[in-house]
Amino acid sequence: MAETLKLLLNGIADNAGAKSHDRLGVLFATLQDPACGRPAHEIEDEIWAIWTSHENPALEARLQRAISGIARRRFSEAEQVLDDLVRDAPRWAEAWNKRATLRFLTQRDADSIADIRCTLQLEPRHFGAICGFAQVCLRHGETAAAASAFGAALRLNPHLESVRAALTELEPPPPARLN
Repeated sequence: MAETLKLLLNGIADNAGAKSHDRLGVLFATLQDPACGRPAHEIEDEIWAIWTSHENPALEARLQRAISGIARRRFSEAEQVLDDLVRDAPRWAEAWNKRATLRFLTQRDADSIADIRCTLQLEPRHFGAICGFAQVCLRHGETAAAASAFGAALRLNPHLESVRAALTELEPPPPARLN
């Protein structure tokens, strides 16, 4: 877990000062701008739409089939599709991320972390993968690592209220005052 935590923290630091001119870069900058005037959920939806899209419509359709299989809890079927996708499109971060999600749901945390690592190597701003890593950490009692990951996700997307709530729960209470 330490290697993945280091990767995600370094990835965020490496991207923090980058002046990205790609559409994702613009969307991430907009998420950071409190005066942007757009609802955060619209920006997040655009980011997810980019992550789940692919220039090859057949690959995109296969990812949607895998997502549907996961939603219907047909994990074996979805995993076969995702295994094929990461083989056929190894540079598509979202294929790795969806397989990481499936592996988390099937209690294969080491495999999930390996896929999260691949996701973050391809897309260090992937706040979904970072939150998935935090969930794995929580399952293993690694609360400090989970808190670091949740904090990293919030630095990328400060509008993740459920993540903010989870982070608040992990923070130690303030010291009691003695009068």
